[in-house]
Amino acid sequence: MRFYDISMTIEPSMTVYKNKDSKRPHFLQSASFDQQGVYETDLHVNLHTGTHVDFPLHTIPGGSTSSQERLEDFYGACKVFDFTHLVDHISRDDLEKVAIEKGDFILFKTRNSFVEPFDFDFVYLDKTGAEYLKEKAIRGVGIDTLGIERSQANHPTHDLLLGNGIYILEGLRLALVESGEYTLVALPLKIKDVEASLVRAILIEKE
Repeated sequence: MRFYDISMTIEPSMTVYKNKDSKRPHFLQSASFDQQGVYETDLHVNLHTGTHVDFPLHTIPGGSTSSQERLEDFYGACKVFDFTHLVDHISRDDLEKVAIEKGDFILFKTRNSFVEPFDFDFVYLDKTGAEYLKEKAIRGVGIDTLGIERSQANHPTHDLLLGNGIYILEGLRLALVESGEYTLVALPLKIKDVEASLVRAILIEKE
């Protein structure tokens, strides 16, 4: 049994969305051995930092939150599709060429996996691709960059997915993962009524 850690490491100099300082995590030592006899750290972090899941409230007013998540959806069979040949985006035409079935949780490996600094021209899932995944009634989709769409007015990709009960995982690290079927474990932190959550995501290779 082989495990792949497909999560980003949370640390101050990590890659963040559009290189915005406001997105960077901050660590503060809040207790020391000299003063309190123990060592403790406070963490200030945006919930869309690193590897995370988006819930409907992220783009849909009044949408459901982490409190309505189905925990079982973040554990189970998963398919990784290799789209590293694509330069700009993933569309319906691309998705129709691979085996996607109802209830799947799918991950997209793209050229994003091999670029560490934030790439403003990252490969994304366009509206036609999101419409196709909606029709297929998958349970979740993940991508190897900090956003699943790029420069689309009114974020239609997010709305089509989140508005139809399809979870979105962003910030995956798939460079060492081959296309195929795996077991996904991507449990969100148990935080009440928020629009996103940090996730520790791993893939387990089937024997």
